[in-house]
Amino acid sequence: MGFLQTHFVSSSSVLFHSLFLIIFFKGVSGAGFTFVNRCDFTIWPGILGNPKLESTGFELSPGAVRSFQAPPGWSGRFWGRTGCSFDPATGQGNCQTADCGSNQIECNGAGATPPATLAEFTIGGGAGGQDFYDVSLVDGYNIPMVVDATGGSGACQSTGCAAELNRRCPSELRAGEGKACRSACEAFGNPEYCCSGAYNSPAACKPSIYSEMFKSACPKSYSYAFDDATSTFTCSGADYTITFCPSSASFGSHLPHHPFFFSAKNQKETRQAEATGHLYRLTVHGCRTLSPEKDHPKQSFCLQL
Repeated sequence: MGFLQTHFVSSSSVLFHSLFLIIFFKGVSGAGFTFVNRCDFTIWPGILGNPKLESTGFELSPGAVRSFQAPPGWSGRFWGRTGCSFDPATGQGNCQTADCGSNQIECNGAGATPPATLAEFTIGGGAGGQDFYDVSLVDGYNIPMVVDATGGSGACQSTGCAAELNRRCPSELRAGEGKACRSACEAFGNPEYCCSGAYNSPAACKPSIYSEMFKSACPKSYSYAFDDATSTFTCSGADYTITFCPSSASFGSHLPHHPFFFSAKNQKETRQAEATGHLYRLTVHGCRTLSPEKDHPKQSFCLQL
């Protein structure tokens, strides 16, 4: 005589398996990318990645939002082009900063011309399908950018550079009529700045006084080639929002809101910030307040409010 065998499954077991399936199938579906323009001017995001997404470049007016879906295993980068002009009839043109050289709105497999703030992603490339992401200033800076992860598991921290660095850029690094700030590597081409040649290792290539400026303003962003420890982030099964010109109050710098960097040519100078009566010195350990009466070492950088 046959009999019906009944299995009872605990609610906690059901919940665990449901969460597992959600994360699993989310990982299988890749990741969603949403671009938000909070700037008061139009930007033209560029996309370089493999495999190719729905677009490789598009216009994003102030307040506009656009989303894309990336498949599992996608790897690539995003950036914001500024000061673009494209002929309505031919579609041809170029951009003042971060131009991709395609002569079109679509970048068609071309990357950003430095200086450019970059958001870099590898979807599902880590152990257990982890995503890796970062915001990099290694190729310089042209626009504030922040990345937020939503709906994922793991650390999933926000990262980016919300600070307006163009106003703080040393004169020897300025580009695009002051609308972008070059890296020391691009500006001078020295191996010690580019982490190339004999300096092509973490042990040999150390932060420079220029990369320290970027790092102090944007602590979570890559400031030079081997800045991995504090600049690469992970998350599993997330979607990502890339925001241009985010509010600096919601993310960002521990520096005063409107300081600027003095040129390296004036390293011997010290300046007193009129608003607070304090001096700021940027060292390899970051920016700290000094008493006004103390002199600065030769290699110090000062900030003025």
